[in-house]
Amino acid sequence: MRRTDLEGHGPVRFGPPLPDDGLPVLPELAGVLAAAAGRTASEPVGGGAALLEAACGYWDRRGLPTAPERVVAAPGAPALLLALTAALGGDVLVPRPCAAWWAPYARLLGRPVFHVPTPAESGGVPDPYALLETVRRVRAEGGDPRLLVLSPADDPAATVAPPEGLHETLEAAAGEGLHLVSDETWRDTVHAPHETVLLSPAEMLPDRVTVVTDLAGAHLPTGWPAAVARFPAGAAGDGLHARVLDVLTALGARVAGPVALAAGYALTEPEPVTARITATVRLHARLAAAAYAAAVDAGAVARPPQAGRHLYVDLGPLRAGLSGHDVGDAQDLEDFLAGRLGMPAPGGHRFGDALGELRVRLSTGALLSGTDEERAECLTSPTPLEVPHVRRALTHLKSVFDELRDDAERWETPR
Repeated sequence: MRRTDLEGHGPVRFGPPLPDDGLPVLPELAGVLAAAAGRTASEPVGGGAALLEAACGYWDRRGLPTAPERVVAAPGAPALLLALTAALGGDVLVPRPCAAWWAPYARLLGRPVFHVPTPAESGGVPDPYALLETVRRVRAEGGDPRLLVLSPADDPAATVAPPEGLHETLEAAAGEGLHLVSDETWRDTVHAPHETVLLSPAEMLPDRVTVVTDLAGAHLPTGWPAAVARFPAGAAGDGLHARVLDVLTALGARVAGPVALAAGYALTEPEPVTARITATVRLHARLAAAAYAAAVDAGAVARPPQAGRHLYVDLGPLRAGLSGHDVGDAQDLEDFLAGRLGMPAPGGHRFGDALGELRVRLSTGALLSGTDEERAECLTSPTPLEVPHVRRALTHLKSVFDELRDDAERWETPR
């Protein structure tokens, strides 16, 4: 991960990658990719017919009927968001915090980005009143807000937005004439799908929402870049679809042929893929719950993780102890925890939070480091947290947090 400024802690331009699942590649997926290794034909810009049909089936099964002419594929969600931002024009609104890759693409195009606070109970979706206030303030200052990017299943907060709160935010956005991009990369990683209601904004506001799904969320390894976007029906959606294809064409943003075949296979969701996704989600839910308990027991603050392979932790309550380690801001905390934990710990400043806030995103995949055989064992074990290498990793994580709690107690001013 590149530092922004080696001398000081200036503006963040580079974000961390999506959290990896820490597991070996599904053999059936590897087989599809290997069989396509000799393919020399280029995948069309926007995706070939087979990949687009597979994407339509994926959304049909989730209650979002889709036609191939409303779908675009690209080598990763960042390329899609860049193309959408360029096609829509205007200023961009995002939640605070938000996925680390959202804002840089707007800034690359010279578009202002405005962060809007999220409710206390979840991330990914801005507070509706704060959204209205921000839009009106930006317009009063001569700005032109047109695009709101949000996520019902969030990175970095690992939460799922309550339907009622999502509905209020969508009403506010529609009333202000905004187009919405719903990043649904993590929708298939909800930890308790039978207890958690996840709705796509496209179900509530079908004429104004473009859905973007990076397949690295649940279906493909993070090193196989592929993502799909679903556009609204109607003239406005058709025009946006065409402009996005123009941008992708100018960029030469094609999904690699072998990856496209693997992506198409994964999106049809055959039994090996669905079984692996289910097992992976179950494993990471347990890891996230254990990491959450370790952090909260030590006095840190975090929202209970509901989706994804990550946890967002606020170590502000432990600031007194951290100051003894020369940790004064999120970049210091990132460097300190990465060294102590032996795993990436990107600071909250990479997700739009203030540099002075002591927040980090921890990825549960890093707790599975080991041989392919050891990592595969975690998927089949009835007690994966007791597998030796996982138990060691969790014990180390807890010990680091406990030491920070003890340091904070020693440094606190006596009352």
